[in-house]
Amino acid sequence: MNLHRHVLLCLAIGICCLMLPVHETRAQNDSIRYKDDPVVAMLDSLSRLNFFFKPTKSQKSKYNYAPDSLPRFDDLVYEARMAKLDAASPFDLVYNQPVKGFIDLYLVRKRELVARMVGLSLLYYPMMEEVLDKYGLPLELRHLAVIESALNPNAKSRSGAMGLWQFMFNTGKLYGLQNTSYVDDRCDPYRATIAAAEYLKYLYTLFGDWQLVLAAYNSGPGNVMKAMRRSGNKRTYWEIRPFLPRETQSYVPAFIAANYVMNYYAEHNIIPAEPRKTFLQTDTVYIKQQLSFDQVSSALNISMDELVFLNPMYKRAIVPYPLNDKPYELILPADKVGTFVTNEKAIYSCLKKDSAQAAKGMVAEEVRKIYTVQKGEHLNLIARSCKCTVDDLRTWNGLVSLAVHPGQKLIYYTAGNHQVLAVLPPVSAPKAPQVTTAVVVAKNPAVVAPPSAADKYVYYTIQKGDTLWIISQRHNTTVDEIKRLNGFGKVYRLMPGSKIKVSRA
Repeated sequence: MNLHRHVLLCLAIGICCLMLPVHETRAQNDSIRYKDDPVVAMLDSLSRLNFFFKPTKSQKSKYNYAPDSLPRFDDLVYEARMAKLDAASPFDLVYNQPVKGFIDLYLVRKRELVARMVGLSLLYYPMMEEVLDKYGLPLELRHLAVIESALNPNAKSRSGAMGLWQFMFNTGKLYGLQNTSYVDDRCDPYRATIAAAEYLKYLYTLFGDWQLVLAAYNSGPGNVMKAMRRSGNKRTYWEIRPFLPRETQSYVPAFIAANYVMNYYAEHNIIPAEPRKTFLQTDTVYIKQQLSFDQVSSALNISMDELVFLNPMYKRAIVPYPLNDKPYELILPADKVGTFVTNEKAIYSCLKKDSAQAAKGMVAEEVRKIYTVQKGEHLNLIARSCKCTVDDLRTWNGLVSLAVHPGQKLIYYTAGNHQVLAVLPPVSAPKAPQVTTAVVVAKNPAVVAPPSAADKYVYYTIQKGDTLWIISQRHNTTVDEIKRLNGFGKVYRLMPGSKIKVSRA
């Protein structure tokens, strides 16, 4: 009998021991939500960024930890640090199991990627702080971009949200973020931050509670109001949390953890990856003509990777022709801005011999069109007809799914082109400009003197992007007059580098 009881007792202990790890794993999984967590996906996207210097042996930990050291702290230490952050914040920064799960995600499981994220904060946080301060918002909201995009300006969610602040197409339009074939303002760090500040300020007027504002930013104000009703009209995030969508239930804990991580990463032996440029090492110039990144790269000796990363809003590595005479901006390394301004006209006129667009004398221009879905058509077929991608169609029209129906109107954009020809034979394409850092004061080099005393005309050298209307406005004349002087008919072409008559001397 005693032997029987002993066997049963051993079996019971064995079953309990077998079950403990399963229960423990389930608890850990609950604390960081589910397998395809968006926070994890955004962190993982940083592994593909090529914007960091290679780490050197000279980089040392703030607290002289060994390179492979992984500091661990008691919960009381986390609570004390969080209490210190909470005392200086309008947010309710608490330490609990959901928050602990995200802290572990950032500082243990994804610590190499967090080092990159902290490095990117040197580029984006100063700008975000300026904007948030201008709108009278808490500066802690800069950490919202950490959980939204891991500070990756090219981040894209499965639902189509884009940029540092992960704006959907329609929400971005509401806050003035344009999206065309060439430009996506949702990926513009500065413009998207302004839009985020305006949206966050609006949400605060609705709820008057920053935790609820965060939840509404993630799932929409409608879902938050619905959760409040289902909870019996409770008014705090933790009270309505069980009634929120699954992703939003972990959104605020992730934000609280991000606050902790961005303040205490050094205590956990994380050394920030050094970005190629910080905020103070960049500046902005205004672009008055269409300009390709190739031209800027070759003229200023900047790598294409760096230009593309600093200017993620330009989809095709081209700054398009200004719309409504409003110039676009280009972010450059600060030490290259003076050289660009000094040689701006020469850079605009720089033509690449292998550029098909330059050879045809074309100017890209956005043309908005409407496509009517026919019976039996699907997005793949429509995308081929419109010469774009399915993702483009979904973005331009705010489509959540791939389904379309006959008669549905779809917006799409094409690159319209001005093709004009000159009667005079084209000259050879100019060589890349001799870029100089000296300050040069000169007259417009595009207007040339008459070839001889007997020639009684003023000539103009055609630049890339010119049309007769643009030329006529510059020289206080008319299109008809220029056509008459040059014998242009209905069909003509302006070849960059050619000379045409613009007026009589």
